[in-house]
Amino acid sequence: MAKVFVALSGGVDSSVAALLLKRQGYDVTGVFMRCYNVDGCAERDVEDARRVAEHIGIPFYVFDFEKEYKEKVVEYMVDGYRKGITPNPDVMCNREIKFGLFLKKALELGADYVATGHYVRLVTSNQRPGVRGKLKIKNQKKTLVPNYCLLVARDLNKDQSYFLWTLTQDQLKHCLFPIGDYLKSEVREIARKAGLPTAEKKDSQGICFLGKVSLDDFLKNYIKPKKGPIVTTEGKKIGEHQGVYFYTIGQRHIGVAGRQPVYIAEKDIKTNTLIIAEGEDNPVLHKKEIELTNINFINPDLASLIRANGSKVWARVRYRQPLAEATLRKSEIRNPKSETYQLVFSEPIKFVAAGQSAVFYSKKSELIGGGIIL
Repeated sequence: MAKVFVALSGGVDSSVAALLLKRQGYDVTGVFMRCYNVDGCAERDVEDARRVAEHIGIPFYVFDFEKEYKEKVVEYMVDGYRKGITPNPDVMCNREIKFGLFLKKALELGADYVATGHYVRLVTSNQRPGVRGKLKIKNQKKTLVPNYCLLVARDLNKDQSYFLWTLTQDQLKHCLFPIGDYLKSEVREIARKAGLPTAEKKDSQGICFLGKVSLDDFLKNYIKPKKGPIVTTEGKKIGEHQGVYFYTIGQRHIGVAGRQPVYIAEKDIKTNTLIIAEGEDNPVLHKKEIELTNINFINPDLASLIRANGSKVWARVRYRQPLAEATLRKSEIRNPKSETYQLVFSEPIKFVAAGQSAVFYSKKSELIGGGIIL
């Protein structure tokens, strides 16, 4: 019997993931990861996770990753804002904690797999839609060997593939995503029928470790506010802000009014200046070409093809943003620390923020990979 450690967060999605795996005959163990938390909600979550494990009838453990989480996720986020970029702590949490430390420890304790409540589908290459038997790479034929692929979730409104672009084949072969083929409403109904104590629990919102603490209030513990000017794209000063570090490209609510909604178009770190534009269709809020670093390709066959010839992809630069047609190719910019790629969109897209993740897919909804926007 295959042994799986399920990351029980205290929410309904991971609860149903554990229940489904138990019903499928796996030897299931529930694990709550104690990570860095600001407002104390983790104490409620760990008790909810414990109650779920007891209800299902599975062993339950708590892994203490608080120190590592603070170093690898919290400090990464603070450092990113201090540099003036917009980091993505959810991506880093998945890479370093859930599919890093948690996976490593689970395997050391005898698990065959780890599972989470992410809305995403895991298949092998011979199961993915539109698969071909061979790929042409530099005019050579290469047999397509089975590997692991991530597809968007059946519930497109809940799909979380955007946050999983850093995963590798070595990680995916030990992963299970039991709810990727379910709608959120179906997950809730499964939980209700099973009498799970988390069946009606509301989904968490925002950055998980902050709880109800605002991002601004949290960052001010690490970054000293510093007043600076807010100017229009024409250079006219129309207000003041508390420091460019606390804002992100595309942000709307910045305490100034215009004839149309105003958005942050640019941040000048050296002069501590915010540049704003009126109207979300303003051309200065849009970009057609972006440079990416720290690229990860999930499927090695597709990676080889793109490295050699470039490829048409469908991409997004923000979670829940509609996919946009683009071309991904090697960049002429040389970075000694990481491969650099260029993403050229068919039509300009808005609100591109340095530090965020650009994630790309095939036309058949396969997650190809992603990178960090420069």
